[in-house]
Amino acid sequence: MLMMATAAITVRSAAQQNSTPGGVPVSMVVTAEARHGTNPPPVSRDDVMVYEGKERDQVTLWEPAKGDHAALEFFVLLDDSADAALGSQLEDIRQFINAQAPTTKVGVAYMQNGIARIVQNLTADHAQAAKSVRLPLGEPGVNASPYFSLTDLIKRWPASNARREVLMVSDGIDRYYGSFDSQDPYVSEAIEQAQKAGIVVFAIYNPGAGHMGHSYWRNYWGQMYLAQVAERTGGESYYIGFTGPAVNFTPYLDNVNHRLNNQYLLTFLAKPEKKGGMRRVKLSTELSNTDLVAADQVYVPPSL
Repeated sequence: MLMMATAAITVRSAAQQNSTPGGVPVSMVVTAEARHGTNPPPVSRDDVMVYEGKERDQVTLWEPAKGDHAALEFFVLLDDSADAALGSQLEDIRQFINAQAPTTKVGVAYMQNGIARIVQNLTADHAQAAKSVRLPLGEPGVNASPYFSLTDLIKRWPASNARREVLMVSDGIDRYYGSFDSQDPYVSEAIEQAQKAGIVVFAIYNPGAGHMGHSYWRNYWGQMYLAQVAERTGGESYYIGFTGPAVNFTPYLDNVNHRLNNQYLLTFLAKPEKKGGMRRVKLSTELSNTDLVAADQVYVPPSL
């Protein structure tokens, strides 16, 4: 009986070891945010927990986005149908570009006719990128949907080991969809494409030209859409107001820089499945005064 019990324990132990899944490596960018005050404390790998549903995944890499891991590709994406008030903010945007770290490449594009019209490809020459920033055309309807342009930019952005992030400046109004509700398919498509590519989106609201620039209903939904895109990709949206422009972009751009300086590179092992697809994930930490901000979904490739 003792021999049988020992054999049973041995078999059960071996079965448990063999049934442990290897997992599929998935990477994402995470921002540490202080709940109170400005600066979050340093976050170590042991402080990070990743969950798919109730199951916790193994964290295999957690590195501050600094030093050898500081590489960043950052696109400034401006709406060409923006109101002329955006002109007073362009110098702030240029200063933001010039202030980027040497490890950051900056590109500039304009939302126009449903595409991202790139006027400056990604470059480490920040002065050159800043010079490419111009006044928007200010023509109502020149941009059918800012989410078409964002999706176009993402699809044409080559894969890279660097962080990839975008700053959208737009009224967020989807003129192509027409209906104003929480089910806009083009907003959903932009979010999924950004999540799949691991791209973080920041958004600053600026009113558009023409009637829609002062339509409370349309501007309300435009800002909700921008907030949704930013929140679900791990970024931040700024200026939830009514119809007027923000007084100053500088506090928002300073906050973007602050977030860029408090980012980490995360790799974890997702549950292996034969079919690849989007998966919901949740990050948490027991570290005091700290929130971990990241996309709420990631793309997990099929297991081999």
